[in-house]
Amino acid sequence: MIGGISIGEIAFLAAVIVAGGIVTGVLAGLFGIGGGAIIVPVLYEVFRVLEVPEAVRMQLCVGTSMAIIVPTNVRSYIVHRRYGAVLMDVVRAWAIPSVVGVGVGALIAGIAPGAVLKVAFVAITGTIGLKLLIGRDDWRIANELPGRVAMTVYGFILGLAASLIGVSGGSISAMILTLYGRPIHNVVATSAALGVPITIAGVVGYILAGLPQQATMPPLSIGFVSFIGFVLMAPVSSYTAPFGARLAHALPKRRLEIAFAAFLLAASCRFLVSLVW
Repeated sequence: MIGGISIGEIAFLAAVIVAGGIVTGVLAGLFGIGGGAIIVPVLYEVFRVLEVPEAVRMQLCVGTSMAIIVPTNVRSYIVHRRYGAVLMDVVRAWAIPSVVGVGVGALIAGIAPGAVLKVAFVAITGTIGLKLLIGRDDWRIANELPGRVAMTVYGFILGLAASLIGVSGGSISAMILTLYGRPIHNVVATSAALGVPITIAGVVGYILAGLPQQATMPPLSIGFVSFIGFVLMAPVSSYTAPFGARLAHALPKRRLEIAFAAFLLAASCRFLVSLVW
């Protein structure tokens, strides 16, 4: 027994984290996301068994998720960039305002109950998933991206939403870019690129936001980031990300959209259930 938990339970939890890391990496490369929708529910169960207080459990999951998907996003971005699919003008326009949005989201997470983060997850991912599933190619806000002010606002919203639900922002940027007529393969690649500054800023923000509650955190945690979860899951998800990225460029456009929508809706339902029960 270690801290009241049997060796068998520890081995099982470690296996679940590693398995989640494999799925996370493939999803990150395939959809240009960091896999936070997989990581957060896995870590939630792990921290429940480890008896992390309910008041900070969701925040710890989100912050740790951000840390885990940093290397995954970097590897995914590198592979997508080789295909020349990244829209660098979008990355330059959104990078700074999205980082600001991440900071605001981390501040909110530091003072809000965990249920707020769950509601944000359900609302954001559910909306995006439905849009991709039932939307048509002719659904457009415009055929060209907007001007500087609107792009700055979009970037801020992207960072804020990503920070609240523990993802790299790929799902949010995907919805915005597809409504402006950007091809899905460019959307996926650009989402991977944007995830790099968003997740790095998210880690810093969640560490700082959680420092006032450090006494309630489990061992080997700094603020709202658990380095046990990071060490177990990050290497696995980072290793498998390139496989998903290569698969993304081999799939037809509509099949990729449907798969992306199904993934988002499944993740959204998972958190909706946790709110009800």
